[in-house]
Parts: sequence; structure tokens; C-alpha cells
Amino acid sequence: MSTGCTTAVVAIGGNSLIVDRQHRDVASQWVACQETCKNIAEMVERGWSLVITHGNGPQVGFILRRNELAAYEMHTTPLDLIVADTQGSIGYMIAESLGNELQRRRISRPIVSVVTRVLVDREDPAFQDPTKGIGDFMSEDRARGFEANGWRVVEDAGRGWRRVIASPAPLKIIELDAIRALLSGGFIVVAAGGGGIPVIEDESGDLVGAQAVVDKDRATVLLARDLEVDLFLISTSVPKVALYYREPNQQWLDRMTVAQARAYHAAGHFKPGSMGPKIEAVLAFLEAHPAGRVIITDPPNIVHALDGEGGTWIEA
Repeated sequence: MSTGCTTAVVAIGGNSLIVDRQHRDVASQWVACQETCKNIAEMVERGWSLVITHGNGPQVGFILRRNELAAYEMHTTPLDLIVADTQGSIGYMIAESLGNELQRRRISRPIVSVVTRVLVDREDPAFQDPTKGIGDFMSEDRARGFEANGWRVVEDAGRGWRRVIASPAPLKIIELDAIRALLSGGFIVVAAGGGGIPVIEDESGDLVGAQAVVDKDRATVLLARDLEVDLFLISTSVPKVALYYREPNQQWLDRMTVAQARAYHAAGHFKPGSMGPKIEAVLAFLEAHPAGRVIITDPPNIVHALDGEGGTWIEA
């Protein structure tokens, strides 16, 4: 399948850095990032201009845990600064891994990671109903301990218990013009990591950090829509989108239209804690930009998907 090789937003999920619970240390994250970037480098070699976004849920959890362990001796870190920290560290890992891979392929492309803020509404009802999972999955017993200390905890799609926090809707990418200028200048841009740093306008009109997180898929689709990219590629933990996921009658999907995706979503095929937000992001992108196309696949199948031999393609 011809893709026309122009501009793409590539959203890489947590599995691009942390493959499983046994490989969460920094050395293992480097290995996973390097493997993912080999597939992204193939896109660059084929002529794509790229903006890369990434998740940060486990890394946020690690920093929160360090805060808790060191609180008797050191000040804790507010969540907006934690998101900024992870944007810098993960952006560095992606830039270095991808840059080294491009160098091995004798491709010269500058790469830059942009610390990115995202405007949210301070009156967003999400602040009254926290639902966004952050940090690591855990047992129910451990989760109840966090609940006793004021956190809201929920069971997340059969994967364990997790702390949740407010996830207001993203309204505006503050650094959009800078990202657009860098992209136009030939840069590969890493941006909106972890959904961006949520900021609100206070009574004086100043921007201030919010104690919340923005869903990375919703922020990425806002970025992809505003940049009017040709391709929105979501790299996740499965090779294709499935109906009846993990059930005996599971059915992998090669292609979907917007109408089909909407119908399957309404029928409950895409769970809130896994594929649901990705499908919602896809629908929002294609409804705003019908000429665009979407691929959902895992990192090893990115190249196959671009050739029409893997992944799930979604078009209007």
C-alpha cells in the first residue's frame, strides 16, 4: 500500500520503553527504546517527516514512588513538574536512540525534544471525577493503602489496580507554532510527551500548572489535527485492533472505516483502559481531518503496516 511519504505523527505507547514488569529498569528501557526507534528510522529512511509523541505512565509512577520514599528528608515534586521531567528524560532517550540509528543508516536529520504544555479548562468536570491511571499497576491490597492516604484507586481492565487522577480535555498545544516551525525546518520533533504538561489560565490570565494528567491519545490527536498530518500512527502493544479481544472468538481487523470503528466502539469491543481511548482518538482525528489515515500496530510491525501487510488501517 502506498503511503505517499509526507508527514506523520507517531504515538508510541508505554510498551516502547517498558516491555513487561520484569524489564522496568533504565537499562531495559534503553533497549526497548532502541528497538522501537529502529522501526521509526525506517519511516525516516522512506522519506517521512515525523512528530513523535510518547507515554509516560510508568515513569510518572516511579517518580511518585521516589517522592514517597524520600519524603521524610526531601521535598516532594508536584505532578506538573513530574510530567516535565519525564518529557525531558524520555525525549532524550528517543532522540539519542533514533539519532544513533539514523547515523548507522547514514541519514542526517536533526532531532529535537520539545517540553510541551497543553491548555485545559480549570472548570473541566474531570477535576471532580478522577479517572486517568498513573503509575504502576499493583495488587488490591497495596492500592487500598494508597486509597487510605487520599488517592482514588480503580481496577484497570484486568491488568491490576492503579491510582487515578483528573484527566481534563486538552484544548490547545501551547508550543504548537514552535513544533510546526521545527517540522518545517526539517527537524524530527518529539513533543507532547505523556499528553503534555497540563496548564490552566488563572484569574489574572497567567498560565499555571494543574495537578492532573492529559490523556496522551487525546493530546496526540489534537496535535495531529492541528498539524494536518497525512498519517496518524499509533504504536501500541498489539499487532492489530481486535474484536472480542482475548476471547476465544477474537478477530483481528485489517481495515476499518470510521463508521465501522464507531459501531464496534459503541458495541463495547474497545475497553476504556486499553484500546478505547485510541479508537476515540482515531475517530476525533478522522472526523476533523477526513483526508488523513490511521494505522494502529505494534513496533515490530510498523514497516509491515506501511507496506499494507500488517496493522489495522482506518480511513474515513
